[in-house]
Amino acid sequence: MINGIDSPYKGSGGLTREQFLFHETRVVARLMIDENLSDQEIIDRVVAENLFQFPTERMIRNLAGVCVKRLHCLDDMTLIGVIAHSPVEVAKQACLYAMMKQYRLVWDYMITVIGKKFEEQNLSYGRMDLNVFFMRLQEQDDEVASWADSTVQKLKQVLNKILIENEYIDGPRATKLNPVLISSELENAIRANNDEVALPAFNCFF
Repeated sequence: MINGIDSPYKGSGGLTREQFLFHETRVVARLMIDENLSDQEIIDRVVAENLFQFPTERMIRNLAGVCVKRLHCLDDMTLIGVIAHSPVEVAKQACLYAMMKQYRLVWDYMITVIGKKFEEQNLSYGRMDLNVFFMRLQEQDDEVASWADSTVQKLKQVLNKILIENEYIDGPRATKLNPVLISSELENAIRANNDEVALPAFNCFF
């Protein structure tokens, strides 16, 4: 078993608060690309102008910081530009890749569960897939095994919402996956980053 201190899933519980945040990440990407602001300047601007339209300054500041960090996980200004200005479907795919880069939990789910289904052309999908994924992680990793049941349930909901946002499934009770089509911008960036292992998550194979 992996020691919880060294667990790649440490911090993944934060996903229960953060969610997919597409619109917020797009706002931050535009400030980063179009105005070339520093991280702190971006956060201050988002807070000062309430660009997220959230009720409290603390929430706005926290989520602005999350979006900045998520975009930096890409380490790719071209992809940040895609999130800022490409059509919504293309930008959302880039956001999903950023989320995969930020969170090992999302990375593993998208590749080992969703990518595997695409590879096997098995488009059935349901709660059992989430249950089996978390059960295996709990057996392998002390950190995941220590999470409260309520945290695991929320994480399952977040993963499902990510799939809905990106049209992998039609709703929370979906029983099948939709075959997605990767954008050329994202495919090229993933290959350039030597992250080809992530391609099956987007129904893309060598």
